Amino acid sequence: MSQEKMNAVVVYGKEDFRYEEVLKPKPRKEEVLVRIGRVGICAADPKIFRGKGYFSPIVYQSAPIIAGHEFIGEVVELGPDAKQKWGLSEGDKAIMENIVPCRKCYYCLRGLYNLCEIHYIPGVKGVNGGWADYMIYPSEAIIHKVPNELPWEAAVLIEPLSCAVYGVERVGVNLGDTVVIMGDGPIGQLMLQAAKAKNPHLLIMVGHHDKRLEAAKDLGADIVINSKKEDPVEIVMRETRVGADVVLEAAGTESAVMQTIQMLRKRGRMLVFGVYGEKAAIDWSIISDIKELEIVGGHLAPYVYPVAIRLLAEKYIRYDKIVTHTFPLKDWRRAIETAEKRESGAIKVTMAPS
Repeated sequence: MSQEKMNAVVVYGKEDFRYEEVLKPKPRKEEVLVRIGRVGICAADPKIFRGKGYFSPIVYQSAPIIAGHEFIGEVVELGPDAKQKWGLSEGDKAIMENIVPCRKCYYCLRGLYNLCEIHYIPGVKGVNGGWADYMIYPSEAIIHKVPNELPWEAAVLIEPLSCAVYGVERVGVNLGDTVVIMGDGPIGQLMLQAAKAKNPHLLIMVGHHDKRLEAAKDLGADIVINSKKEDPVEIVMRETRVGADVVLEAAGTESAVMQTIQMLRKRGRMLVFGVYGEKAAIDWSIISDIKELEIVGGHLAPYVYPVAIRLLAEKYIRYDKIVTHTFPLKDWRRAIETAEKRESGAIKVTMAPS
């Protein structure tokens, strides 16, 4: 008896993604098979397609691999012992975290599983992703049940929202802080909402797309700045006199990094979370001698998926202004172009398998 087939977007190399028929996977011991309900396009995905960034060669080394690391699915089959291990039943919505850690390396043993030395990432390294009709959640993954009443267009934001929440927690946004978010894309919009929950004194969004900035205003930004039309450093300094307490860098550009350093107050705090296609240089004398800044990086989203799921389920996070476009999976190229070029006011572009 021949194995069933499914459709998927498979990465073979630089600018070589193919929508094709592949074998539908079968869950083994403690594995979960989900029917994909919705997938998102991350800022990294167009860069992977174009061969930019340090991560693209990692993907190509795993090729052929099914793309996609932002996904949400419905359980359709449970491998042996999976029901007991994960507390899932057929028909449940479920998500796996965006890393499969080894649980044995130096970092895993210290609880820093997002920095695992031997990890797999779906759609990137060693594990097929969610740009497909079906997907396997491996037995070694970290899997969470998602409320069935959460619509697909909200549930697809669990992974990026988890990253946003982790970033806000990592840099330590406090009550009364002046917070600037550099980057008006999906992560920036979600960071805006996560930071707002911390009750900051002033919340400023910097970007260069008017429609995205309008959305940010609706989502709670006190001030929005179009960096193509105004000088964000000048405005932040005027509004704060000494500079921002915290800047969340989610743009992934050298100019955004430089502006971040300039607009922070002395002893200010910077989170670096942008997805960079190229290396960015900064003036280290500002960081040390002049301002004594605190800079932290953020990678993935350890321990916060349950928080993100709850925030979406309890409607603390608005998704209606963020998920702007949805395409059929077969139109993946058009979806990537829409996200890459920010066409028609695109913020988060998603795809739905047939």
